Amino acid sequence: MTDTDITKESSAEAEPLEFLVPYTALPERLDKVIAQLIPEHSRSRLQGWIEGGHVLVNGQPGRIRQMANPGDKLVVWEQTPPEALSFTPEDVDFQVVDESADWIVVNKPAGLVTHPGAGNWNGTLLNGLLYRYPELATVARAGIVHRLDKDTSGLLVVARHEKAQTHLIRQLQARSVSREYSALVHGRLTRSDSVKLPIGRDARVPVRMSTEHAIAPKPAITHYAPVRVGLIDDAVVTEVACKLETGRTHQIRVHMASLRHPLVADTLYGGKPVGGASRQLLHARALSFDDYGSDQRVSFVAALAEDFQQVMDGIAWNS
Repeated sequence: MTDTDITKESSAEAEPLEFLVPYTALPERLDKVIAQLIPEHSRSRLQGWIEGGHVLVNGQPGRIRQMANPGDKLVVWEQTPPEALSFTPEDVDFQVVDESADWIVVNKPAGLVTHPGAGNWNGTLLNGLLYRYPELATVARAGIVHRLDKDTSGLLVVARHEKAQTHLIRQLQARSVSREYSALVHGRLTRSDSVKLPIGRDARVPVRMSTEHAIAPKPAITHYAPVRVGLIDDAVVTEVACKLETGRTHQIRVHMASLRHPLVADTLYGGKPVGGASRQLLHARALSFDDYGSDQRVSFVAALAEDFQQVMDGIAWNS
């Protein structure tokens, strides 16, 4: 079924969307048909609408797995995501690098949690986004499409409306969003390579992720390249450029630790706080993606956070 296979009868704002399945169409699952009709919404969200009774097939509430047949009339009431209404705006400090009508690029400081969760229900980047951009209250997760760990600094992109959010999520799924990081790791790393070890929750230590004792591991790929080697507090360290192909929780931290080169001060994965470092030295330095409005590639770079730079300034680098 293509975009021209079904004709839209009405799309007035605040009114339901109505579609007619032509007699030449092949039967197909209702949730798949709706996802083709309204591609700006995620499949899981549309399934929620169907389950909530917000999709009618010939005047009757639809079911996710029922077939949409030739001649069926489909009526869809678009729903505001309930999770978007459950967060409170707060005046939280963060830097906006650039913004458009479709996205906001943020330089997140270390110590700031990206999204509310257990133990961090307020004072997060999401709360700050809702305060500074009230319109994000109507976008799932206030437009956040990817996260950085609390103690990782640097760039992330936020969508300003649902269509842009879906556009960015699909780029992440297609691995076309470029995310490059600067890391300081223990030991002498001398060659570029990739780590392709699946990552999952550590079966022995729930707060950790693991490549060896993982629960439901998912594919993860990190490309890395040494930049320079130096010495600080009698410890050999290497500045490393990392590029993500996937985006698993703690991915760079876990993958570098798997190489026996944990991040400096990343005590959860074996790092030590040399040179005065008080958090894992990881910074999302570069970000690029396809702009929703123009389809042109846009790119951004952020300098190292001040505490990271201070440690770097104290390193005696090899010439």
